[in-house]
Amino acid sequence: MILHVISAEYAGDYKIKVKFNDSTSGIADFKQKVTTDHRPIIHELSDLKKFRNFIVDEFTIVFGNGVDFAPEFIKSLI
Repeated sequence: MILHVISAEYAGDYKIKVKFNDSTSGIADFKQKVTTDHRPIIHELSDLKKFRNFIVDEFTIVFGNGVDFAPEFIKSLI
């Protein structure tokens, strides 16, 4: 089975409550990733207004600036 995100909701700070198609769920904490990543497109998500702007699109979370992360990476943040 290929892992994908089936739902996601903002949970405060840099956290997103996620549910996966393998029946697991939890709160993924993106704070370290978005505040320390050297790539400008990811670092701009350190602005909480931009971080909160996301949707679930097919298999993963997609932020308003176009950034998406593999579901496996998101699951590792739980």
